[in-house]
Order: sequence, then structure tokens, then C-alpha cells
Amino acid sequence: MKQIAIFASGAGSNAARIINHFRHSSSIKISLIVSNKPGAGVLAIAEKEQIPFIIIEKEQFFRGNAYVDELKEKQIDFIVLAGFLWKVPTALIKAYKDSIINIHPALLPKYGGKGMYGRFVHEAVILAKETETGITIHYVDELYDHGRIIFQASCPVDATDTPETVAHKVHQLEYQHFPEIIEKAIHLRKDR
Repeated sequence: MKQIAIFASGAGSNAARIINHFRHSSSIKISLIVSNKPGAGVLAIAEKEQIPFIIIEKEQFFRGNAYVDELKEKQIDFIVLAGFLWKVPTALIKAYKDSIINIHPALLPKYGGKGMYGRFVHEAVILAKETETGITIHYVDELYDHGRIIFQASCPVDATDTPETVAHKVHQLEYQHFPEIIEKAIHLRKDR
């Protein structure tokens, strides 16, 4: 059984779908929710689903051991970033090499990097008059939105779209693809 930790900073809509996807899995279990925000909606989901959670503190995350000891103690094998807004420290990346994946709400390498998340991404896409956008699921490395791409899916951007309508289209792609791609990535990892 592979033990998964979901890192999230917000409401947890992707986390909820991931939890639901693996609810009856015989090989993958969502074992921990990690958040950097005490009031994040994802923590209410963790409580409802009876999944243990930890609220991480900035100093320990970036200047301490990046919670590697706590993750290893809970036998976490794989980390999924689902709307987690902090950059992942090198200590965590080294401890979980090729075992941390992220979802980004654009077609990387476009519209990635520091400060490019959520509405900011969608506003940039519209401002640039892009005709398509989408999602990128990728491994995490030391740079923002940079690691090896696992999967991309796109959707059209219409002239009448707003950041909210683009966000809705992108969320539909996330909900449709993220749980399945996580499952594939974990199985690929096991086969190595």
C-alpha cells in the first residue's frame, strides 16, 4: 500500500476528488493532509474524511528539516501538491526524488513561476490573448513550475472569457485528469 500526502493551501476541491478517487483502492491510500494555512478548507475535508493532518510552520519548512522526519514517520511514499502555494524546499525534494507531483493551471512552460497561481495565471492568459490554456501535471524540482512534465490537457480560451470562466474550464480539466494521472505516476514509480 502506497501512502500519499496531499499538500494544499486552500479550499481543497482537488484534494476532495483525489480522496474520493482512492477511497476504495487496494494499493494507494491518502494518509495525510498537509497545509500551511490553519483555516484552509482542506483541513475540514481531512476532518470529515478522518484523515490525519498537520499544519506546517514556515520556519521549520524552509530552514528546518522541511517536515521530512514527520513524513517518513508516517511512512509517506508520495506527495501530491494540490493548490499548495509555497515553494517546496530542497530538503523535501531530495528526500522524495521523483515522488512529488504538482498541478499547474496553465500549459507550462507558459505562465509559470513565482506568483503565477490561480487568478493571476488566468488574467495573464487573457491579457496575452491566448486561444488555449489548460493544465500541466509535473514532477517538482527546485524551481517553480519547472520539473519534468507528466501530462497536459488543454481547453479553448474564447474572446468573451473572463478569469472566472477560464478558471472554471481549467478546474474541470483538473477534476477530470488529476486523480488518474496521480495513480499512473505512482504505479510508474513502483515499477522502477
